[in-house]
Amino acid sequence: MQKTVNILNKKARFQYEILDKYTAGIVLTGTEIKSIRSSRASIAESFCEFNDRGELFVVNMTIEEYSHGTHYNHRPKAIRKLLLNRRELKKLHKEVQNTGLTIIPLKLFINDNGFAKLDIALAKGKKLYDKRENIKDRDNKRNLDRIKKNFK
Repeated sequence: MQKTVNILNKKARFQYEILDKYTAGIVLTGTEIKSIRSSRASIAESFCEFNDRGELFVVNMTIEEYSHGTHYNHRPKAIRKLLLNRRELKKLHKEVQNTGLTIIPLKLFINDNGFAKLDIALAKGKKLYDKRENIKDRDNKRNLDRIKKNFK
C-alpha cells in the first residue's frame, strides 16, 4: 500500500491568476522518484520555461537528495523536462510568447500507475491591489461564517 503524495504550491493562487490548467509528466531519475515518493520535494519557488527547441522545463524545483543514494544521487535543483502533447506545447508556447503569461506548477503528485505528474497552470501575475482585494474578501467571508455560526 502506497501513501498519497501531494506537494502543493500554496502561494501560486495568491500571486497569480490561474487561466488554464494542464497535467504534465516529468522526466526523472531513480533517486529523484524515490525522494518524491517520500515527500521530500518542493515546488514553492519554481516556474516553467521553454528552451530553443520548444521543449518545456521546470526550473527551480527542489527534490532533496535520496538518503540511501550513492555517488549516483541527483542534483537537488536540476532543470527537469516536462512531458506534454505537441499540440499543448505549441499552444502554451504561443501564449507565453504573445501575451507575456507565465507557466507555474501547482501540484506535484504520484498517479495510480506510480508515475510522478505535475499540474501546471498558465497564469497571469496579480498586482498588489488584487492581492489586497483577495485578503479583504477572505476576511469578509470568515467574519460572515462566524456570524452565521452564532445564529444557528
